[in-house]
Amino acid sequence: MVYNKWRLLEKLNQQIKTNRHVIGVAAGSGLTAKYAEQGGADFILALCSGRFRQMGVSSLAGFTACANSNELVMDFASKELLPVMTKIPVIFGLFATDPMLHMEDYISRIKQYGFIGINNYPTVGLIDGQFREALESQDITFSREVEAIRIAHQLDLFTVAFVFNQSQAIDMLHAGADVICVHLGLTTGGVLGAKQIQSLQSAKKLAVDIFRACNEINPNVIKMVYGGPVNSPIDVQFMYDGTGINGYIGGSVFERIPAEQVIKNTTKSFKETFNIQYEASIQKIMEGFANKEDYVEFIKDYISNHYMEEITLSDLANILNLSRTYVSTLFKEEVGVSFVDYLINFRLNRAIEMMHTERLPLARIAEMVGYANYVQFSKIFKKRKGVSPSRFLKE
Repeated sequence: MVYNKWRLLEKLNQQIKTNRHVIGVAAGSGLTAKYAEQGGADFILALCSGRFRQMGVSSLAGFTACANSNELVMDFASKELLPVMTKIPVIFGLFATDPMLHMEDYISRIKQYGFIGINNYPTVGLIDGQFREALESQDITFSREVEAIRIAHQLDLFTVAFVFNQSQAIDMLHAGADVICVHLGLTTGGVLGAKQIQSLQSAKKLAVDIFRACNEINPNVIKMVYGGPVNSPIDVQFMYDGTGINGYIGGSVFERIPAEQVIKNTTKSFKETFNIQYEASIQKIMEGFANKEDYVEFIKDYISNHYMEEITLSDLANILNLSRTYVSTLFKEEVGVSFVDYLINFRLNRAIEMMHTERLPLARIAEMVGYANYVQFSKIFKKRKGVSPSRFLKE
């Protein structure tokens, strides 16, 4: 399908009118792009960090001097992405602050190659402190990224602008940006994710404040969010609720995190071919979750299979790519008790079953239901059941 900027805008705006949100996928390989297209993505972003992710390194490599970002993107995207994209367009991640870049010529080259538009990435918006000050003293500024969007707009290219505050969003709108995307920072989750992130609440507030300013200038601009703590469908829904946000762009969440989980767990399951527990967990992850109940059922199944091991809510949240707070809230809403209470009750009930059916020392039963020592088990048992395990057994 041959796309141009206007055709893409028409398609996206039609989706928004029918309450269907827009999805962009930052892909670092033809494989990711191909299956993102089949999954319903509306456009692909070719970003240098996506390529680095495919090399097994952090997205932060896109902000180091280990490669020429623009040439890296041009090389892999023209060879791997453009040839396999048959239904959706590819957008070029332009490192606009490259001091050796002739902006007009390079953006024209991008168009000639068949890219439908540009996105300002890598962006100095992710840099702060003394290093940011040093960059700006050498005219390596966010205004260069605004200028790139302006030139691309004049060349009838589709423009996706990453912004970090209201003033940047306003500048990008005046430059002609078709999409204002609030960049919430590096994606958390998985093995390579950034550890320091904004909370979902503060991320939502930032996005709402920025888009409020956008609406005063161009209420029809497409509004999207990217990265940070938003890394699962339920997180995205939280961002949508009560706001005018039209869509979501993701990189690691579509590419790195699923690969980390599935490859690791699949390899582990082949190593332990008769471990049915791993098979069940992997199948759940691979099939995905359709609603809140699926998340809760997975947690209950996991407890049923692993109650004898150390289990934390944080570990389960990482498996599901949800925030710990959300997992805790969802579980209590659906089950009626907290995760901790459910786990304790499950273990104690299992221990009582063993007392009735197994002739084992109580210390051994405590160990078999997940307690490191009998003292801890006895204390919890007495608090919940009113008597000690030994007294309970006698009675």
